[in-house]
Amino acid sequence: MERVDILHVTDADDPRLDDFRGLTDVALRSASEPAGGLYIAESAKVIRRAVLAGHRPRAVMVQQRWLDGIREIMSDHDVPVFVVPDAVAESVAGFAVHRGALASMHRPALPSVASIIDGASLILILEDIGDHTNIGAAFRAAAGLGADAVLVSPRCADPLYRRSVRVSMGTVFQVPWTRIPNWDAAVSELHAAGVSIAALALADDAVSLRDFARTRPDHVALMMGSEGEGLSPEALARADTVVTIPMRGGVDSLNVASAAAVALWALSES
Repeated sequence: MERVDILHVTDADDPRLDDFRGLTDVALRSASEPAGGLYIAESAKVIRRAVLAGHRPRAVMVQQRWLDGIREIMSDHDVPVFVVPDAVAESVAGFAVHRGALASMHRPALPSVASIIDGASLILILEDIGDHTNIGAAFRAAAGLGADAVLVSPRCADPLYRRSVRVSMGTVFQVPWTRIPNWDAAVSELHAAGVSIAALALADDAVSLRDFARTRPDHVALMMGSEGEGLSPEALARADTVVTIPMRGGVDSLNVASAAAVALWALSES
């Protein structure tokens, strides 16, 4: 029997819509979502992937023309579905909700590093990447190119932030991931699992990606650094190998998400 509670709301100031309010304020959402245990999934496709991954919805805000799809996704969940006019959705969220639906979701507990790298042959590590678009694109590459797990540093942008989830096309729900507590603990866990750590960086002694892929270890973690600074000296010091993508045309490097895709493809094909 359907459990969805359909509620029509026409007042943008209705407090029942507070989960979806002011979503353009990145700093506010980054500060409040982890503490509140919530994140926002945008679009029926992403919401469906989140639910199929076992994530628990708390509420949905949807425009009328998207209601049937949301009703089907939420049929087994006892949650309120707030049906709002387009103008109300835009007023509450702070942007035009072109994809028709937003769901506030309870954050699942993060798994341990050991549990998600157990048996993994290809792992992506993201250090201090601040752009949510790059996080989402890196996760999409990880999912599409065969990474078994993703680790993110303590200061890395939130993979469950609305834009990260949207850019990833919901693949943040496919690839097991967690945050590392610190480098010492992460390296200890990786080495204990027999994982070799390869840092993608520019260095005089770097091995070309092509050569590294030919003889890659059976279990490898690929570390990627921030958009501006690259990997920190602390991360580089813990790498077993430094790997670089040979470039042409006077270009010294690729965008971090593009570099992740190239490197993951090379390592997954080897």
